[in-house]
Amino acid sequence: MNKYAAVSALSAVGLLGLAGCADPGAAAPAASSNSESKSTITYNTSPDQDRIRSTKDPKLADAVPDKIKKDGKLTVATTAGSVPLSFHATDEKTVIGTEVDLAQLVADKLGLELDLQITSWENWPLKTESGDFEAVFSNVGVNADRVKKFDFASYRAAHMGFEARADSNISVKSADDISGKKIAVGSGTNQEKILLTWNKELEGKGKAPAELQYYSSEADTILALSSGRIDLNIAPYPSTAYRQNQRDDLKVVGKINAGWPNETLVAATTRAGNHLAEQITAALNETIEEGTYAKVLDRWSLSEEGLTKSETINASNYKGK
Repeated sequence: MNKYAAVSALSAVGLLGLAGCADPGAAAPAASSNSESKSTITYNTSPDQDRIRSTKDPKLADAVPDKIKKDGKLTVATTAGSVPLSFHATDEKTVIGTEVDLAQLVADKLGLELDLQITSWENWPLKTESGDFEAVFSNVGVNADRVKKFDFASYRAAHMGFEARADSNISVKSADDISGKKIAVGSGTNQEKILLTWNKELEGKGKAPAELQYYSSEADTILALSSGRIDLNIAPYPSTAYRQNQRDDLKVVGKINAGWPNETLVAATTRAGNHLAEQITAALNETIEEGTYAKVLDRWSLSEEGLTKSETINASNYKGK
């Protein structure tokens, strides 16, 4: 059971039922008819999303800090770089995905207009601290460093997947399995922190560390992986499972909790002490109770990572290391 909230089986549709486009901005075609391993699920990746919506809770809306609600908007940042979490629709402009849909539900509950802002992974911390972004919905995992500066409202389980070419014989379960391998990883992410720790472990054993590779986009990363320039990519598990079920040339070869060696959660991220995280938590719990939360996860085949309850996590109650 997760340290902060139980993961629920909100639907019989699991992550391995994912299908759709392989890269941001691409269409989501039906699965190949000659491959039984491919899912027949398709996604609406057009800019016309017809999103699942919720309704305003006057009490929650009143409790939103005045500084945040004065413009009538909830300014939410997302990186738009990971299918099916947050990515560009077929018009290559509109950002869609489960992160956007959940942010919309929260904005609805708080009686605010969703003001979606696209940013790089490297920039969201500074812009959230400065107040430019009021919340971040972008697969941010809770960890000991982040709780020093941010408050969180949990909304999904957090796992990372290792992916390789379909013809690879690599299987990743521990540090020993990545020795000498070239691995793509995002800068400043929980997965980078894990790999750096594993590399220290390898060096302590006298083994060759992994060679970490950094790319500017998911598309560049996957091109490098499929062409054999790198051995592995570590990314949010939903994205790796999505590609495994859409492409014939990639497969998932390992899965770990994003907070390894502890457990962590994906959470909406706000500036520490501004009391917005508490209202987002309450809003998420109302959407869980009314069923709109489950519908959003079902829509993107992410029910396996659903929570039965959202909780506010901050420096005072964080139980990780």
